Amino acid sequence: MTAGINPTVPPSGTGCVECDETGGWWVHLRRCAQCGHVGCCDSSPAQHASAHHRSTGHPVMQSFEPGEDWFWDFTTDAGFLADPLAPPTSHPEDQPVPGPAGRVPADWQDHVH
Repeated sequence: MTAGINPTVPPSGTGCVECDETGGWWVHLRRCAQCGHVGCCDSSPAQHASAHHRSTGHPVMQSFEPGEDWFWDFTTDAGFLADPLAPPTSHPEDQPVPGPAGRVPADWQDHVH
């Protein structure tokens, strides 16, 4: 098993854990390859995926977007490909991007990084 990747752990849900708890929204989603935590990307206002890495030290995340299978290693600042993680490997295809439906402000583009 590659360090920082546990392919048996399912994702924590279909959206960013912290944004769902606070009523926030996201641009894209990322999944921790070690514990399954789903957080929002660095383009999102709250950047919870990177915050998860900083708080836990978990080094690898994977895109949680439909059709994307790339991983990112925070320790090397490099992307790579690896075997798939436990399903589901993305949020539902009918979930809008940005999302979730009903929480994205009309001027969302003014709030991205």
